[in-house]
Amino acid sequence: MATTALPTPFDQQRRTRRALPGGPGWWSFCAAASLALASFTSLGPHRVWGAVGALGYAAAAVLAARGRPAPAVGPAAVTGAVVLPLVVLLTLDRAQLEVDVVARSAVLLLTDGTPYAAHPLIPEDFTPYLPGMAAFGLPEAVAGPGPLTDPRLWMGAAFLAAFAYALPTGPRREPLLWVAACPLVALPLAVGGVDLPVVGLMCLGLAEAGRGRGGRAGLWLGLAAALKWTAWPALPVALALLAAGSAGDRRRAGLRCAFVALLTAAALVLPAAWRDPGAFHAHVIAFPLGLTDAVSSAASPLPGRLLATHVPGGRTLALLLLAVSALLVAVSLFVRPPATAPDAALRLAVGLLLAIAFLPATRFGYLVHPLVLAVWAMARPSGARSTLVRDQKKAMR
Repeated sequence: MATTALPTPFDQQRRTRRALPGGPGWWSFCAAASLALASFTSLGPHRVWGAVGALGYAAAAVLAARGRPAPAVGPAAVTGAVVLPLVVLLTLDRAQLEVDVVARSAVLLLTDGTPYAAHPLIPEDFTPYLPGMAAFGLPEAVAGPGPLTDPRLWMGAAFLAAFAYALPTGPRREPLLWVAACPLVALPLAVGGVDLPVVGLMCLGLAEAGRGRGGRAGLWLGLAAALKWTAWPALPVALALLAAGSAGDRRRAGLRCAFVALLTAAALVLPAAWRDPGAFHAHVIAFPLGLTDAVSSAASPLPGRLLATHVPGGRTLALLLLAVSALLVAVSLFVRPPATAPDAALRLAVGLLLAIAFLPATRFGYLVHPLVLAVWAMARPSGARSTLVRDQKKAMR
């Protein structure tokens, strides 16, 4: 006697999720990339991460080659590429410059009411982040320096928590371990990186928008928008996703999302901007655009940087290409809005990838945004229709 049954949600997600690379070849590539960074970088914390992380990736490659399951390989990679270098760097009191900048901005926020120094002179004096980023330095500003108050711990914890919560219900361990072990994420987790909490909140906002929860999506996207400018493109993408919902709800959900996001961002950004408008403009607008005497150290050889440096009028050309790419993405949202949260994440990833490519002042570390968004989209169900599963059973005699 034949019976038909609908697949469970877990079965549907398992069928439609895309596989992440995790064989010995992938972990060997990560080990080689770590060694290359350790050999060629001039930054001490990056050199420590590359040397220690290569050992962790090599161990993961050996385990994968011996046929060990992913639940055993992933923790080995995370331990070697994140935990061990982080412990070493905390012991040596070494970190990426961003960690000191965030800690200093928190002290300025508590003492002066604004996270921005009044008269910045050299690149290290600038804080090119929006005021919300100072929150990750508050533990150190209040309790003093220490391993548990280090801003990178709080930034990393915020990212991992947001990314995990943004994943669909069901098995979350594998994609979380994979993204944490990926070199572009493991490096800032260990040395400190301000982009991780931003992209984690973006994933969380898109997840809520995909569920039709405009208010919650607006809250998370508003928090992300109060950290860095790079989060602002996520808002129109989320609005386009909400607009693709049912006709009765999409207008209200979109309005709730926009209102809550703008209100949240304004509540966190405007007080510091009003406190010292000149400092706010110098730190978060003029400095990132290269309009100050101090030049940003973000100088990876990406197309925008190469154009601005080596081509006459190249800065204008790079900004024109940036504007054209932004326009094309905006038109795509209007003509064909994303139907699911993974579609929205991939659309946003493409837009951010183009922006990173054409910005005159950019660096490879910014690629963590499109990477995490793409991994998050791959870890979610593709949205395909459910299919009937036929289970043949013999009739009882």
